[in-house]
Amino acid sequence: MNPITHAQLDWDDQGRPHSRVFDDVYFSDQSGLEETRYVFLEQNRLQVRFAALPADGRLVIGETGFGTGLNFLCAWQLFEQHAVAGARLHFVSVEKYPLSHADLQRALALWPELAPFADQLLAQYIAIHPGFQRLVLDNGRVTLTLLIGDALEQLPQLDAQVDAWFLDGFAPAKNPDMWTAELFAELARLAAPGSTISTFTSTGWVRRLINAAGFKMKRTPGIGHKWEILRGEFLGWPEQTPAPPATKPWFARPAPLAGERHAMVIGGGLAGCATAASLAARGWRVSLLERHAELAQEASGNPQGVLYLKLSAHGTALSQLILSGFGHTRRLLEQLHRGVDWDGCGVLQLAFDAKEAQRQTQLVAAFAPGLLHLLDRDQAQQHAGIALEHGGLFFPEGGWVHPPALCQWQAAHPLITVHPHHHAIELQHVDNQWQARDGSTLLACASVVVLAGAADIKHFADSADLPLKRIRGQITRLAQTPASAALATVVCAEGYVAPARLGEHTLGASFDFKSDDLTPTAAEHAGNLEMLREISADLLQRLGAETLLPEQLDGRAAFRCTSPDYLPIVGPLAQREAFDLAYGALRKDARQVPLTPCPWLPGLYINSGHGSRGLITAPLCAELLAAWLENEPLPLPRSVAQACHPNRFALRDLIRGPAAKA
Repeated sequence: MNPITHAQLDWDDQGRPHSRVFDDVYFSDQSGLEETRYVFLEQNRLQVRFAALPADGRLVIGETGFGTGLNFLCAWQLFEQHAVAGARLHFVSVEKYPLSHADLQRALALWPELAPFADQLLAQYIAIHPGFQRLVLDNGRVTLTLLIGDALEQLPQLDAQVDAWFLDGFAPAKNPDMWTAELFAELARLAAPGSTISTFTSTGWVRRLINAAGFKMKRTPGIGHKWEILRGEFLGWPEQTPAPPATKPWFARPAPLAGERHAMVIGGGLAGCATAASLAARGWRVSLLERHAELAQEASGNPQGVLYLKLSAHGTALSQLILSGFGHTRRLLEQLHRGVDWDGCGVLQLAFDAKEAQRQTQLVAAFAPGLLHLLDRDQAQQHAGIALEHGGLFFPEGGWVHPPALCQWQAAHPLITVHPHHHAIELQHVDNQWQARDGSTLLACASVVVLAGAADIKHFADSADLPLKRIRGQITRLAQTPASAALATVVCAEGYVAPARLGEHTLGASFDFKSDDLTPTAAEHAGNLEMLREISADLLQRLGAETLLPEQLDGRAAFRCTSPDYLPIVGPLAQREAFDLAYGALRKDARQVPLTPCPWLPGLYINSGHGSRGLITAPLCAELLAAWLENEPLPLPRSVAQACHPNRFALRDLIRGPAAKA
């Protein structure tokens, strides 16, 4: 992975930004607003198209070159003026050199009439790191997905159908990489039938290359000092050009369900509440079934969870998911009460042995300092406020979260009805409706059901084959002392300790692969205290923990739920026997792609297997699941979404044989 590089700007005497790298302006020095509205909004007929959207409709705009976000804000303003309530705007934009927050704020201050929209963007323009970064704006009515990185690395991973394209890279003479046949082929691959396209340039070779990709471009009068510009429509993939490979049927999108948009979500923890919130934001009525008296009573009920990124320097699917999920969760937390519901105090991962120190050195070379950077021992002690034996890796945007607060905030949407004491133990599909039952009692029914109850989803017949396992973890709660109040950041080694929340520190968490008993044990409290000693003997002393008896300590135990590859399981579920029958040819030749449509279980979806990373992965995976259901742009690279897909296990079993289940 390549570290993010912010745009390097100079500012003219009018306060307008100029790119040093491309020696070009971000917008017209005469009237950036008028040019944006004429070139991109008018040429794509967006006013009429926004006004024509039905209450549950949406329009997807794609853009090459996010820049200052001016095009996005103008499109959002027009959408707000003309689209009916309930309609939604998706805006997907690729940007290799994103502006820093300070530079974006300075640039957008030039347009006071856009301030209501710019202020919302700036409030969510946090933790913008490489890869796919999703920003949810206007209570979910507007979704911005930024693809941070090189356009020809990011766009091939986008799974979307784009209704209108804005080509707004720097001028072809300044930035030819943004005006290539390869890039235009990606625009064509992503174009919805009848997709429109426009750009400020009228350069002949650009027009010819776009035409060759399947668009029909024509010159039209320009604005200001631009004599002509280009606009066009997508006619279809060129016959003489090999078609892009089709999505394999087991990863293809199920056909949209007709009828009432009502979903039943089973499980009221982080995954279930996030799923309910993502669906409700899209106008779905959601019945959230929770077997306990309140939400977030199991693993999501810990008093403090850590917003910590365990990354790889090699850009694995898990690492990409974590980086995108971290940004999404970090932006969501801005809605909560800082200091009680969460705190962005940073996270320090100690270099407690040679192997960890080597891993940290690799990560520092792969990511930008705004995400993580090394601290020597003295610097680490200054950040943490306590004595430490080691330096380590500091994540300045990390911190701790009170998971129940996040769950309760997400479930508070008016379209969500929480049903406590509803213990669904059986699912039946009757007359195109899923029925959740507790024995002979019908609890709820809906056309769509999402199983979000961690490993308990294995109790349902259709999901029993999913290879989920439970891992018991126990945390210890320690009362804050005047001396322990100095702890200023989360500190991790094999375990973690967090600054106090409401007068209490959280310490943990143990790992027990064998026990099914959730009664807290003195032995694991003792183990947590030993983890604390390894983190900081000074903090152990400040807490007076050396004299505490483990059997007198308070804490709680819960089960993490994880999969064999440590990726969550998110997406639509297929009928397993029919799947094996449809794709049995893969047993003999894994390169075959049978054309048989996937035998989906209509309306049955999974969001589970988040392990100890649920705070980071569950909210974004809820957006992924909603995108599957709504046929929207996916919020993650296609390869990552497929790596999280429930069908991956059935596919591996066919290709590798039953031994792959072990």
